[in-house]
Amino acid sequence: MSYKTKTMLMRILVYTVLAVLFVICVLPIWIMLVNATRTTAEIQQGISLIPGNNLIMNWKTLTGRGFSIANGFMNSTIISVSVTVLTVYFSMMFAYAIHVYDFSYKKLIYAFVVLLVLVPTQVSIIGFYRYMAAFKLTNSYLPLILPAIAAPGSIFFAKQYLESVVVRELIDAARIDGCSEIGIFHRIMLPIAKPGAFTLGIFAFVGSWNNFFTPFIMISKMKMYTLPMLVQTLRGDTYRTEYGSIYLGLAVSIIPILIVYAIFSKYIVNGIAMGAVKE
Repeated sequence: MSYKTKTMLMRILVYTVLAVLFVICVLPIWIMLVNATRTTAEIQQGISLIPGNNLIMNWKTLTGRGFSIANGFMNSTIISVSVTVLTVYFSMMFAYAIHVYDFSYKKLIYAFVVLLVLVPTQVSIIGFYRYMAAFKLTNSYLPLILPAIAAPGSIFFAKQYLESVVVRELIDAARIDGCSEIGIFHRIMLPIAKPGAFTLGIFAFVGSWNNFFTPFIMISKMKMYTLPMLVQTLRGDTYRTEYGSIYLGLAVSIIPILIVYAIFSKYIVNGIAMGAVKE
């Protein structure tokens, strides 16, 4: 078998595997969108890949029983945007300080951050809730937003990324020119780390948008519910048999995530690729 033939067969194999993976990833989303247009009876009959004609009725059912999608979108947007900004800025700043400066207990502090990455949220949620209740911060968005200032996973990602892009000569040159340390971070490091910052921001936004557990613990007022919490209410008794409306609510909830990925997907690839290459 010639080299050209082997190369062609290998390419066919790779394309086949990629096509199968594409179908596996896209098929569940497509089925969800299709079910959002079908009646409950049609959904119970089995899986279909052809959209139905019950979308308008499902939408009326979804919005006609106290389900405020606009309010859920607004609440989720406020939380997710705030979390994204705080996470990116302070994680990059913390990672920059850990990587560039030398100070006592530097390695110990970073090791503690890595340890926190391994601790699941469910382990500390009871103590966190009691702490927030003591300050009367339940039923507010502050417990959902302020912890983004110290996000261990984001700090870990930012540290690994900055190790591959930080050029110390630029920092020394800026210091010689009289630039302040905070100015160096804002004017030199953040522009250099833009792909990583965008990647980190996308992950932070998606994680915050999909977060159900912490808001469910901290918020009890219906008007403050995020979109995932509102979708969860569709599983109550009133909507128990309205599967079409449930699928439609799920479809609506993932629209912002799809938009974010469609616009910023190139930054994810560039950020991860650059962060994986070290000199």
